[in-house]
Amino acid sequence: MEQRQELVYFDRYEQALKTEGIYGEKPLRWAYETRLGKIALEGVIKHRWFSGLYGKWADCACSRKEIATFVDRFGLDRKEFLAPLESLETFNKFFHRELKPSARPLAPGGNAVSFPADGRHLFIPDLSQSQPIWAKGQQFDLAALLHDETLAARFAKGSALISRLCPTDYHRFHFPLDGTPGSPRLINGPLYSVNPIALSKSLSYLWENKRRVTVVRDSPVDEYLFLEIGATNVGSIVDTSEAEIAIQRGDEKGYFRFGGSMVMMIFPEGSIDPAPDLATQSRVGIELYVRVKDEAGSVRK
Repeated sequence: MEQRQELVYFDRYEQALKTEGIYGEKPLRWAYETRLGKIALEGVIKHRWFSGLYGKWADCACSRKEIATFVDRFGLDRKEFLAPLESLETFNKFFHRELKPSARPLAPGGNAVSFPADGRHLFIPDLSQSQPIWAKGQQFDLAALLHDETLAARFAKGSALISRLCPTDYHRFHFPLDGTPGSPRLINGPLYSVNPIALSKSLSYLWENKRRVTVVRDSPVDEYLFLEIGATNVGSIVDTSEAEIAIQRGDEKGYFRFGGSMVMMIFPEGSIDPAPDLATQSRVGIELYVRVKDEAGSVRK
């Protein structure tokens, strides 16, 4: 067993470093930190059929009994839920629950960039440089991530906002800027975990996993990219927005069914100034916890 790695993030609202409580921590550490677990990871866990089995459980009425236990264990605020907890028929219905609009107000300001999801966030100012994220010296392979050499060249020195959603988070994601989204392009792949325990072993899981790329046009930064990255036990990615229909900042784009997951925004070079706390924490490789629609930064004028 390798040395245990604690996951620490900075909470914007409590202004403090906190240790993450990990749902399914023991099997996650077994799969990525033990020799036998790594064999099981490559032979079984990373395959989509494995996550599909878990998804079937989450869609079964028998999973309903786990909801209240989950809510209590992780201290979720029931008052935020749009529908009463008792009305949610399966764990998946609970997992991609809607919230009351008042629970996630939109950050004011015509120049603002909003966080696209609840979660732990990192900002990368230049994707062409190696970054202190999850493990030192790792660098993005943008061409592999986007599966498109031309698009990768266009955003080669762009910036990225990476939003990691834990199973405990609200799992709907929203547009960070106005614009017109194109049709999502699906890139199939396996389903590794996107928890830092896994990503510290190999950042390449991000450009190996099943993912979708959407080009958003006519935004305040011209074009930007919205990526949804699947992970182990993510049943599917569901759109609630329509391609080629103009949207506004904060509008919902879609949701993940059960499992930890990630969204990533890729912006043109020099187009975004990150919020001070996001920039400060990201420089030292610490994720910043912030809720969806809060301020992530501003469009550079």
